[in-house]
Amino acid sequence: MARPDSGKSTPDEDTLERLTRSASRQVRAASALSVFSALVWPLQAGIVALAIAGLLPGSIGPGVWVSVLAFAGFGVLRAGLNYRAEKLLFAAGTQIVVEHRGQILQRETVTSGGGRAGSVAALAVEKLDLLMPYVTRYRPARARVMVVPLLILALAFWFSWAVGLVLLVSGPLIPVFMALIGLAAKEASARQMAEIGTLNDLLMERLSALVDIRLLNAGEAVTSSFAAGAERLRARTMAVLRIAFLSSTVLELFSAIGVAMVAVFVGFTLLGAISFGSYGATLSPAAGIFLLLLAPDFYQPMRDLSAAWHDKAAALAVAADFAQWENEAPPRLIGSGAATARLEGEASIELHDVSVRIGERLIRYPDFAILRGETVALSGPSGAGKTTLLKLMAGLLAPETGRILVGGQPLDAINADAWRARLGWMPQAPHFLDASLARNIGFGEPGDLDAVLREASVDAVVEGLPGGRMARLGETGGGLSGGEARRVTLARAIFAQPDVLLADEPTADLDAVTAEAVMAGLLTLNQRGCSLVIATHDPALCARMQRTIVIGGAA
Repeated sequence: MARPDSGKSTPDEDTLERLTRSASRQVRAASALSVFSALVWPLQAGIVALAIAGLLPGSIGPGVWVSVLAFAGFGVLRAGLNYRAEKLLFAAGTQIVVEHRGQILQRETVTSGGGRAGSVAALAVEKLDLLMPYVTRYRPARARVMVVPLLILALAFWFSWAVGLVLLVSGPLIPVFMALIGLAAKEASARQMAEIGTLNDLLMERLSALVDIRLLNAGEAVTSSFAAGAERLRARTMAVLRIAFLSSTVLELFSAIGVAMVAVFVGFTLLGAISFGSYGATLSPAAGIFLLLLAPDFYQPMRDLSAAWHDKAAALAVAADFAQWENEAPPRLIGSGAATARLEGEASIELHDVSVRIGERLIRYPDFAILRGETVALSGPSGAGKTTLLKLMAGLLAPETGRILVGGQPLDAINADAWRARLGWMPQAPHFLDASLARNIGFGEPGDLDAVLREASVDAVVEGLPGGRMARLGETGGGLSGGEARRVTLARAIFAQPDVLLADEPTADLDAVTAEAVMAGLLTLNQRGCSLVIATHDPALCARMQRTIVIGGAA
């Protein structure tokens, strides 16, 4: 949908311009080639008009073969220009998408995550691809609409002021109506993009809470809420399509009327029924045919821009999402996350006046110290900040106030990577590589895998898997139950032989036998000198620890 520029750019347009700036030179060059390609058609139309007029009695033309060869030559030129333009545009679009996808991945890999993981994933994986049609279709179409209609209008006035007047009157009506429809298209596209992100966030939240959903028997309610979200997305997608069909209908109506009026005028003029519309001399057959061939191409750039206007609306919605992502500034990971040598010194942890802000909440933690080889349970109500405290100890979050000492040194960007090299991490929701079970435990490092599997009480489970230790796991541990997946993460921790293991609810939702096996594996690891810091609600697990630190609520 074409919409005349007002001369004032919006914040979304500024962001979109910034997103495409790195390839702006290639886009301008390709757009220029696209314009030159479109300007070849008037030459071809002139050849066709002279050739047809030359076939009439009493007329002299360039000859059939000369016309065919000339037309074919210009056709090859036009195809070559189009090919080169499209190649440049595709390369430019790919460069833009890859560049900003890399920017998102680079920042997200050094942050501690957040509540919009689904939206960020949708932005990186799906939405950024919508910049490609904007670059490859809208930008060259906008360049053509600024040049080609003006040239055809000038040629029309040169041969007939009446045809020129028809084009001059009908042409501007299209951008006026497209502007009105374009406003609705932009809003509809923005709503659709927002709904895609919201639905992705909802899916991520529900997947992470599957265990709780099953325990609460809330499957039907969750399914209905997700179905309602999918229905909203369908409705907003259909709203965008309705506007697209409306814009096409409006454009085709005005262009059809314009072409029909030109055809009627030329036809009656050549039949001698109309004697006005030209400058003195009667309109010749060659000029009439030439105008008939040019009239559809006067509207063609507007058709192209109309079809590509939705690409711009979608790109603006992506730009708005990207700007929001840039402005969010989630908590950064302390350090770079790179592999490094272990931090020297005793594996101790101390907290002094530590607090952290999560959204609007400020969580304060008690001062305490955990010495080498200790086993400590972090207890407290749900939402008190136990998992957040584990992230603070691992340097995945930076405290709002206070100091965290590891090995007697302040935990900071300089030593965070070296400190994490001494840590083991056992999350409540296990995640795996899409690789073999052996690879997921040892990551290719040498070690006694059989002994590790026995100590984690998962050796019998592995033997029962198709392929045994070479069984391929998906990201969620396909083929493993929740308890089995938890024991595989325990085996991973035992294999790595960390100095400190941070575990988040390792026995949650497990039956008594499996929970006992996990606790036994943890204590085996402790007997080798590994400190255990475990966030848990399990009183049996708390009883096995040397001491329990109660975490309070928000301040």
